[in-house]
Amino acid sequence: MGMRALGRVWLLLLIMFSCVTGSWAMEISGRSSTQLLWFNDYYNGRQTEAAQYLRLAVRNIDQAGKFSFYGYGRGGAVLERADESDDRANGRLYYLYGDFRDLDGKLDVRVGRQFTNLSAETALIDGARLDLKKLGPVGLTFLGGRNVVFGLNGEIGHEGDYAAGVAAYLQGYQKTDLDISWFRKWDQHDLARDMLGASFKQYLADKTKLYGNARYDLTSEVFSELLGGVKFFPLANLSFTGEYFQSYPTFDATSIFSVFAVNLYKEALLRADYTVSEKIALYGGYTRQDFGDEDGWGDVYIIGFTVRPRDNLSIDIDYDRRSGVGGSLNGGTLNANYDATKELRLGAGVAYDVYQRNNMTGEQTAKNYWLGARYKLAKNMATSLRVENSVNKTYDRNTQGRFVFDYDF
Repeated sequence: MGMRALGRVWLLLLIMFSCVTGSWAMEISGRSSTQLLWFNDYYNGRQTEAAQYLRLAVRNIDQAGKFSFYGYGRGGAVLERADESDDRANGRLYYLYGDFRDLDGKLDVRVGRQFTNLSAETALIDGARLDLKKLGPVGLTFLGGRNVVFGLNGEIGHEGDYAAGVAAYLQGYQKTDLDISWFRKWDQHDLARDMLGASFKQYLADKTKLYGNARYDLTSEVFSELLGGVKFFPLANLSFTGEYFQSYPTFDATSIFSVFAVNLYKEALLRADYTVSEKIALYGGYTRQDFGDEDGWGDVYIIGFTVRPRDNLSIDIDYDRRSGVGGSLNGGTLNANYDATKELRLGAGVAYDVYQRNNMTGEQTAKNYWLGARYKLAKNMATSLRVENSVNKTYDRNTQGRFVFDYDF
């Protein structure tokens, strides 16, 4: 399945290049990222994997510069793992679409595999999206196609998996954003999701921002998500945030999990961010959690600061404390980045947590250490390496890492 998916990626790219050959002042850019990863897989043990990512953009295909093409995919192969199996290759095509802009000055058309993000729901589809603009103060979006679902080694969708959506949004208002949307998804021709959504953002007097999002599940007749918040900027270097969020887990109507009983989760957050100078920034916050049970409460505190003792060195330190249902936790992280030269950046960090699940268990610790480096070989080439080790209840030593070579063109 993985090799077939990767083959489709290259086939579609070859078709695209054949279609645009001889076109008007075509511009091609993108990034090739070759990666080597090693880690412990929970099911298969120690594993080493090679992966190749390719992101491509082709612009100015036509004389007017209105037609572009974009693609992004990944191919990978397991080089070594403790549990040997025949299925070693995998691949994913994340997006590959043609984009027509400003047709007749009012219409944008996007055709192909694409990620869609409506306030009601998100999806990856093989289909089309139409954006009608300049309809007075309102714009309209229509989208639909085959719903794409990924598994571990590739696509796992079925015939009859579709998705469709419609959105209306305000345009032309510099300080106001508002949209409402509807989204529906089918699983093997059966209705799986039916959602309404809305998002809102409003700036007041350049010092306050109000924002909110809502999602309503028409099948379950419940708000699956609600978010409302305010950001206040009394000074250019000082901000306060207050936020309320609630989530009621909902599942596809075709899923067995849709019959399970769930709790409504709610949380309220307060946070402050203060930039003392170019060298020092402070932040802190408090979150009150409600997991829906009579005693299902949690309190989370976090404080931290970022300091730049030198222009080429930054250090970030934070401490967080949690108590309530599910146990207690005290811990913190330290992360440092150092620009040794214009070409070389070094990084290191440590995370340390002490936690207790309940009164019947003692305190346990979880530690994580990491080292990293990025070296710029040329203007369009760079390599990076990150290695980390975790020590916790599950692993006495869990070393994993990633080596990357990036080439921009």
